[in-house]
Amino acid sequence: MGPVLVIGTGLIGTSIALALRRENVEVYLEDTDPLQVGTAEGLGAGLQFSAGLLPRLVVVAVPPRHAGSVLAQASLRFPEATLTDVTSVKAQVLNDAIAEGADPSRLIGGHPMAGREISGAAGARVDLLDDRLWVLTPAESCSVEHLRQVYQLVSTCGAYAVEMTPDEHDRAVALVSHAPQLLSSILAGQLTDASADYVRIAGQGLRDMTRIADSDSLLWTDILSVNAKQVAAVLSSVVSDLTATLTALQAIAAGDATQCAKVSTTLQAGAAGRSRIPGKHGAAQIEITIVGVMLADKPGELARLFAAAGESNVNLEDVRIEHVLGRPSGLVEISVRPDSAETLSAALRERNFDVRI
Repeated sequence: MGPVLVIGTGLIGTSIALALRRENVEVYLEDTDPLQVGTAEGLGAGLQFSAGLLPRLVVVAVPPRHAGSVLAQASLRFPEATLTDVTSVKAQVLNDAIAEGADPSRLIGGHPMAGREISGAAGARVDLLDDRLWVLTPAESCSVEHLRQVYQLVSTCGAYAVEMTPDEHDRAVALVSHAPQLLSSILAGQLTDASADYVRIAGQGLRDMTRIADSDSLLWTDILSVNAKQVAAVLSSVVSDLTATLTALQAIAAGDATQCAKVSTTLQAGAAGRSRIPGKHGAAQIEITIVGVMLADKPGELARLFAAAGESNVNLEDVRIEHVLGRPSGLVEISVRPDSAETLSAALRERNFDVRI
């Protein structure tokens, strides 16, 4: 499918290049920052682009604010090449590209649903896109042959494609990605001036909700500004629900216990909404039971636990670790189907694990 030119050697661009090189695709790299290109090249992601080379496919992996212009420039530089991008906002990027002269018959928007809290080429991983969803938003007049090229890009990188319109995509990511990023950052911001005594007792729930708050603020400012209309619509709905809940809590604090029903309704709506998030392999979420195991925080303990769990012949649906405050130990929470919980617990107890269920 090559040669492929990746313009923008940050986290996603370099990860795409690495995935293509894994399959021996000819890849060239271009970036306004020579240090990023050098880092990507050093990782084995391809070779620095030289004038005169003619890529068959151009992947634009720059911030949304600049992606439209870069796509338009690439359309003029390489008049036969298929053009795609990987930005997390689609409508404005595609509109900007076409307005600035990009050939819509060769233009397919793209958004691989993958990422890390680490930015730049140094954070890239060859397997970052494996088994990930990759949304494609082809221009209305896009040719079948150019669309096929981008489908091949997606599969070569180990991902799988789904098509949406640009507007559908932007509404979707506002709800499931962009607004959550802001809400996580706002919640984490409440900790800035909080007492150290308060923060030190934070548990896994707060860590889960603020995990993405450490993301690249410059990149996210760019993303949010380009998709501002759709994100604002989601936040407006969130503010409405928060205001109603705040009013109910203030009434409860003043002695009106009847408002507890409104708080309960809010919590129940949250549980119902969360149940709609796809589970393993994109299927509906299944009922699970947590088997807790207290482990010492030292080398080899997790390996010993997983070996014992494997011998029990029970499938582990998920695993997470919560470190115990003030002790060199952690609680490993193993998610299994309810009918397997006792089998796993018994097998682990036989091997002298401290099981909590």
